[in-house]
Order: sequence, then C-alpha cells, then structure tokens
Amino acid sequence: MTRTAAEVGAGLAPARPARAIRPGERIHVVGVAGAGASAAALHAHWAGAIVTGCDPGGPSPYTPALEAEGIPLAWAHDPDHVSAEPHPDRLAVTKALTAVSPDHPELAAAHRLAIMTEPWQQVVADAAFGRTLVAIAGTHGKSTTAGWLTHILAAAGTDPSAFVGALLPGSITGAFPATARRGSGNVFVVEADEYAGNFDVFWPDLVAITNIDWDHPDVFADRAAVLSTFQDWLKRTPESTLVGNVGDSGFAELFERVRRRPGKTVRAAVVSDDVSLHEDVLLEVMGVGPDRTRVELYGVGHALSVPIELPTAGHHNVANAVMVAATARELGLNSSEIALGLTTFPGIGRRLELKGEAAGIAVYDDYGHHPTAIRATLEALRQREPGRRVWAAYEPLTYHRTAALLDAFATVLSTADGVAVADIWAGRDPDTSVASAAELAEAVRAKRPGLVAEATGSVEGTATWLADHVAPGDVVLVMGGGRSYQIGENLLETLRARLIT
Repeated sequence: MTRTAAEVGAGLAPARPARAIRPGERIHVVGVAGAGASAAALHAHWAGAIVTGCDPGGPSPYTPALEAEGIPLAWAHDPDHVSAEPHPDRLAVTKALTAVSPDHPELAAAHRLAIMTEPWQQVVADAAFGRTLVAIAGTHGKSTTAGWLTHILAAAGTDPSAFVGALLPGSITGAFPATARRGSGNVFVVEADEYAGNFDVFWPDLVAITNIDWDHPDVFADRAAVLSTFQDWLKRTPESTLVGNVGDSGFAELFERVRRRPGKTVRAAVVSDDVSLHEDVLLEVMGVGPDRTRVELYGVGHALSVPIELPTAGHHNVANAVMVAATARELGLNSSEIALGLTTFPGIGRRLELKGEAAGIAVYDDYGHHPTAIRATLEALRQREPGRRVWAAYEPLTYHRTAALLDAFATVLSTADGVAVADIWAGRDPDTSVASAAELAEAVRAKRPGLVAEATGSVEGTATWLADHVAPGDVVLVMGGGRSYQIGENLLETLRARLIT
C-alpha cells in the first residue's frame, strides 16, 4: 500500500517557514530516543526551550547526550505528558507515528487541548532560523556527507551547528557523541530526508543532493515519484545554490528537470568514462588500500590538483567526498582546508563501523538497509578486509521495502559468503503480511544454491546463530535499522564469554 505524504502526516501541522524558538517555550518530543528526535530535543534545549521527551523503547545510543544536558526523559507514553499543567506549547513527533498510531494517547491529548503537533524536523528548522541553512539530501550517503561536511567546517574554525542522522563522535560535536552539534557560527547543516516530504520544513540556502534512487515504497510508487518529490522541493527555493553529483543517473535526470532554475548549480562527480572532465569539482581515484583511498581533487581553489588520502573504503565514499568538497567550496573554504578535512574525517556511527574483534572474528556495523547501500558496503568491506570470509547479518527495515525490493535484496546478499536474516523491523510499517525474513532467506539461497542463508529470528537469536557458525578469520557485517546494532554487540559478548570459559 502506497500512502501520500498527507496521509502519513495526518493530524500534524503543515510545513511552514522556520521561526525562532522562543526562550522558555515548552516542547515535548515524542519518540525522543530516535536519531532525529533526539537532535530536535537537543537543539530546542540549546535554543532556550524547556524540553521534555518520552520513548517507550527506553534508552538508546542517542539518549546519553540528552541525559548529559539534563533533559527530563520518560520511558513510556502518557497523556499526562501533554495534559498536565503547564501544558507544552507544542509536540514534536515523527510524522509516521500519525499513520501507525493515529489514536496515540499523547496526540489525542494534544488535539483535545489544541496544542500544536509538528514533525520533529520543524523544531530543527526553527533552531536553524537566521543561519545559513545547508541541506544534505539524497537517497544514500546523506549522513556520511553531512557528518563529513560538519567535520570539515569545524576543523576550519567555522563552528557550525548540525543535525545528522547518525552519531557524530565527540571529536566532531566537541562533547558527547550525538546526532546534533551546537555551534556559534553562521552555518547550520541538516540531513534532509525525502520520506513523505520530511524535508519540506527546510527552506535551505544551499542544497546538496548525493544521488536519487527508489526507496520508501510505502510512500513512493516508483522512481519517478521520488524524482517529482525532489523537484517540488527545489521549486520552493529557486534561488538556492544546488550542488549535485552528476555522475549519478538519478540526480542527472533531476538536473535536466530543474536546469532553468535561477539559483547557482555546482556539478560534482567522480572521474570515470561516463563523466565529462568539465564538471566544477572532480575526484579521481588513484589507488586503494585496506583503509585508505588515494584521490586527486580538481576544481577547488587555484590548484591544478590536490592529492588526498581519504580515510575511508569504498567507491560510495569517494562519491560522498566529492560532494563534501564541492559543498565546502561553496561555503568559502579553500583547498587546504578542504583537503585537511577530507583526510582527517573520523567517521560516524554505524557506517562500516568496526565494533570489535573476538576469537579472531571481526565485527562491523552499518545502517545499510537498501540493496544499493548493502552492495556498496559489502564492496567496501572487501576492500578493508581482503581475503576474509564475509558473513552478512541483515535485519530488514520495514515489510513493504522488503517485499518491493525482495529480488534485489536477495541478489546483493548472495554475494556474501554466508547470510543471516533477522526478523523484519516493522517500524512505521504495520502490514506484516507482505514479506518475511524466511522468504528473503529462501530467495537468497535460490540466487546461489549451496550458500548458507538462514532466517535466524530475533536480534538475540541471530547473534547466537552467528556465534555457532563463524570461524577464526571471518568477518561479520551487521546491517539494518531497528535493533540490528545489538546483533554485533551480542555476538562480540558471546564470543568473548566463550573464550573465558
């Protein structure tokens, strides 16, 4: 079932231009333990609002930063969070909550009391009011690109603020790992998600689009629908600067649609046979190693070329890097500042993140939950860990995505040396009838007969299954949304316990 953005966000205030958060304004954040909602809570708190939050899922990797700031958190939903005096001035929620739980008790209480309910993205947009808003959009690579750009800007001394949909390390935030950075500078970087028009609340001065692919089949019927959503968003800010990766077929098609917009366009690309050497900013791959990619950067400053060693693996990260370089140039950074920032990026959470090694088995964690992202991550892991047997442990994210892209998921997962498919994480998708983990595992085996590929149950059960099947020298790549990050943590704990006993 495909739903419109209006259906997903029913009951929420429509997107509006940002306004400054008032000191003392009361904002209650529902689902505060999520990556985006936690950032909204932090930025509202830093802006002087009185912030509270709740989440029945309990603490998450994103909540220690909230606790460090003294933001009151409750681990259950309760209409008293809204109806008790003094009432909040507004509720910030994830837009999909209105589709999955239209009778949610806190939403119902807010409606009874005529308290404004808005997507949490609106709070982030309001926190950025009055700054130069830089929106990083695209189907894949948003978090890495936004985090990398934030790192470069911070290293150059511009002190940016940011919201990124993955944990930024303390070396970037200057404090606790968090999905938000508090800065005093003029630039505010946001990760802008196209799902159900989530990015409509952002009216950016600069838009950087990494790529465009078909995803979120519960709201986009096909790739053309995704392209139209991006096109409509860009129409709202025709004077904004647009930076795009013209080496991506999706963005190249979008660019043809919006070519006549009056705002400046900056064309970036990775050098290949399919890309002209006449783009504004280019990266050319000169060599790869297990944890480094040597590139030449063209088109930044007056240097003919700048040699750089990216501290990342994978072609997708080269594409992210050229977008970062092009965007940083537009924000006034010189070639030396850009080269230094590209070289020193520490990475962000759950992006081919090495969680540890036990019993000779390395465990990596990644947020990849789309066939394109999974393929890129597996290729990057092969670069980083050459010659080792690779197990792919995947927790599918939403039933409709799994059903719509089942064959593509099976194809890419079958390139691993062993596959564990955990139970599907429903998230905002309540229709459990359209797909199953067992169906995906069967499809993987059909692609490559003889390959070990099993539906392994819960994240806890998946970790136990892997511990019984891996051998010294193997690498495990955990991927997915939901609770998938716990697979790697539990696997390492189990392997270490077995070493002791």
